[in-house]
Amino acid sequence: MHILVTGAAGFIGAAVCKQLLSRNDTVVGIDNLNDYYDVSLKQARINAIQQDFTAEKFQFVEMGVEDRDKMTTLFKAQEFDRVVHLAAQAGVRYSIENPHAYIDSNIVGFTNVLEGCRYTKVEHLVYASSSSVYGANEKMPFSEHHNVDHPVSLYAASKKANELMAHTYSHLYQLPTTGLRFFTVYGPWGRPDMAPMKFIKSILAGEPIKVFNYGNHRRDFTYIDDIVSGVVLALDTIAQVNPDWQGEAPEPASSKAPYRVYNIGAQTPVHLLRFIETLEKALGREAEKEMLPMQSGDVPDTFADVTLLQEATGYTPTMSVEQGVTKLVRWYREFYQV
Repeated sequence: MHILVTGAAGFIGAAVCKQLLSRNDTVVGIDNLNDYYDVSLKQARINAIQQDFTAEKFQFVEMGVEDRDKMTTLFKAQEFDRVVHLAAQAGVRYSIENPHAYIDSNIVGFTNVLEGCRYTKVEHLVYASSSSVYGANEKMPFSEHHNVDHPVSLYAASKKANELMAHTYSHLYQLPTTGLRFFTVYGPWGRPDMAPMKFIKSILAGEPIKVFNYGNHRRDFTYIDDIVSGVVLALDTIAQVNPDWQGEAPEPASSKAPYRVYNIGAQTPVHLLRFIETLEKALGREAEKEMLPMQSGDVPDTFADVTLLQEATGYTPTMSVEQGVTKLVRWYREFYQV
């Protein structure tokens, strides 16, 4: 297939590109290479793809999804079969500091993606949502059947808005859309603004790590390979209408339209302090911990129920935290020469 991957220089985007290319799809990857975190890491991800695949198979274009004219031109010129939309302004806490970046990328940008898919009759749009949409929910595990109307950050609100926008296009234009609510993704090539990479950097430098909520968090840490597997399985499973859907008792995860929303995680929440212990063991060093209260916009626990994704696609996460952390630390030492 001929596939567009937005956010192709990102952590998940680059890994998805590699997986699609390895099975002989052709891929156009776009990314604006913004400086939210180290641009050289983003460029290194693209370079790694280009080393393994020819220009005929993989084309990279530096552009942002919020650029309406360029997006319109791209969709018309390429005639994509399917789209994996992973571009977004990421980060929960940064959304408190710079809200406009989230509206530009996550709302305006997503509108441009939807319009491109609509007018060029893309077969299936798979897009990134987030576990953050569960917001103030406390019932565990988080299920797609739960209400998600109480976000606690603008980032979460933008991802909830994406799900609503996707449903509208599925309903009005019969565009099949599948939203994936990612749960704490980690692994090689990971984002340096996220806790696992921050922890490794600080521990190796002999600097204290900041442990929020006094370490009482639980996170459904999900290894990158398991995430990529789920994304590709979802892409291959075109969203269908739910013939049993009823407006009198609306089911949030499906619709009379070709619309689906799935959790994608390890389904095994890990206490933050245990995750840190696993890192310490893999690094051979003990962390100095600065225990702090919970930050604004954060939630104490995440725990994915992935039953719907398993039933629809056969998705099965396989990587344990111990195995995943070992692979991450090995990559980190090699890449950063530490």
